[in-house]
Amino acid sequence: MDLTSNKNIFNIAYPVFLTLVAQNIINVTDTAFLGHLSEIALGASAIAGMFYIAVYVVGFGFSQGAQIMIGRRNGEKDYATIGLIFNNGLLFNLLLSVTVFTFSYFYIDQIARFLVSSDEIYDAVVEYLDWRIYGFFFAFLNIMFRSLYVGITRTRVLTASAIITSVANVFFDYAMIFGNFGFPALGIAGAAIASVIAEGVTFLFLLGYTLLKMDAKRYALFNFSKIDWKMIKQMLNLSIFIMFQFIISTSTWFLFFIFIERMGERPLAITNIGRSLYMLLMIPGVALSTTISTLVSNLIGAGRKSEVMHFINRMIKITLMAVVPIALFTFALPELITHIYTGDTGLVKASTPVMRVVSIAIVFCAAGSVIFSSVSGTGNTRTAFLIEFVTMFFYTGYIYYTTIISPSATAVVWLSEFVYWVLIGGFGYYYLKKGKWQKKKI
Repeated sequence: MDLTSNKNIFNIAYPVFLTLVAQNIINVTDTAFLGHLSEIALGASAIAGMFYIAVYVVGFGFSQGAQIMIGRRNGEKDYATIGLIFNNGLLFNLLLSVTVFTFSYFYIDQIARFLVSSDEIYDAVVEYLDWRIYGFFFAFLNIMFRSLYVGITRTRVLTASAIITSVANVFFDYAMIFGNFGFPALGIAGAAIASVIAEGVTFLFLLGYTLLKMDAKRYALFNFSKIDWKMIKQMLNLSIFIMFQFIISTSTWFLFFIFIERMGERPLAITNIGRSLYMLLMIPGVALSTTISTLVSNLIGAGRKSEVMHFINRMIKITLMAVVPIALFTFALPELITHIYTGDTGLVKASTPVMRVVSIAIVFCAAGSVIFSSVSGTGNTRTAFLIEFVTMFFYTGYIYYTTIISPSATAVVWLSEFVYWVLIGGFGYYYLKKGKWQKKKI
C-alpha cells in the first residue's frame, strides 16, 4: 500500500473529518440552540466552552504524542509496542482526567469570578461548567482511542463514533435545553449535560468496538498487569511540548474571549457565532493536517525521509483546494450562516463583518495547520513548541492592543487570526526546509 496515495490519504482523512464534524456539531448545536435562548447564554457558552477546551487540551496534547509514537511503530511494523503505548496512555489520561476534574470541581467558581466581569455571564458560565466538567472522564479516554486508530491508519471506526456523538448531542440538546420529550427545560445546564451524555455514549461504543473487533493479541491491547513508567516517560518526553503548545495556544484564545467580554455582551455574542463558524470551517484543514502528521511519522518510520517535503507541498495544495470553495461561499453569504445561530436581525447584521473575516482567515488556517502538524509529525515537538510560543507573543499583543488599549470593532480584533497563521506557517515551513528534523529519533 502506498502511504501517500490520494486514496490512502482519503481513507484516513475522511473518518477523521467526520469525527471533527461530530465534535463541532456539539459546538454548533449548543451555540445555535443557546443563541435562540438568549444573548447571555450565547456569550456565556463561549467562555465556558473555551475553558473546557483549555483544560481538555492537556489530555489531547498527551494523546498527540502517543499518536506520533504509534504512527512510528506502525511504520516499523512493531505492533506489540503499539499496544504498550496505548495501554499506558489510556491509564495516564485517566489519571489526568481525575486531576483536572478535581481541580475544576473545587475552583471553578473562583476562576470564573476572576475572569468574567458581568454578573449575568458569570452565573451562566458557572451553571454550564458545574455539569460540563464531568465530560473530562470520557473525553480524555476517547482521544486515546482516536490516537490509536489514527496512528495505525484504521480510521473508519471514527466514522461511526462521529455519527453516534452527533445524534446523541443533538437529541439531548433539543430535549434538555428547551424541555422536550418529557425532559425538564434546563437551559444552558441542559446543553452541558447533553454534551457529557454524548461523550459517554461515544466512549462505550469505542470501548466495545475495540474489545470485539480489534486483534487484541496482535496489538497487546488492554494488558494492564503493570504500569510501564518508562513508556509513560518516553511518551511524556515527546508529548510535553505538545501539551504546553496546546495549553498556550488554547489559553491565549481563551484570553481572546475574556478580552472581548470586557467590550460588552453583544461583541461576546458576535464572537461566539464567529468562533462556531470558524471551528466548523477548520474541519477539512484540521482533518487533513491530522492525517499528514501521522503519515509523516509513518514515512519516517518506513525510512522514506526523502519523500517528506514533496508530500507536505502536495498536501498544502490539496488542502487549499478543499477549503477555498467553502471560504468563498461563506464570504458571499454570511447572513445566511448567521441565521442558523440567531433570529435577531440586529445581531445578524452586527456579525456579518466578523463572518467575512473568518471566511478569509480559514484559508491561512488550512495551510498553516498542515505545515505545523508536519513539524509535530517529524517528532521534534520541542521546535513546534518554540514556534507556538513565539507566535503567541505577537498574537496576544495584537488582541490586547485592539481590545484593551485601543478598543476596535470586533472584526478588527478577529484579524489576529491572520497574525497567528502567517507566523506559525512561515516559521514551520522554514524549519522543515532546513531539514534538521531528519536527525530526530523517537
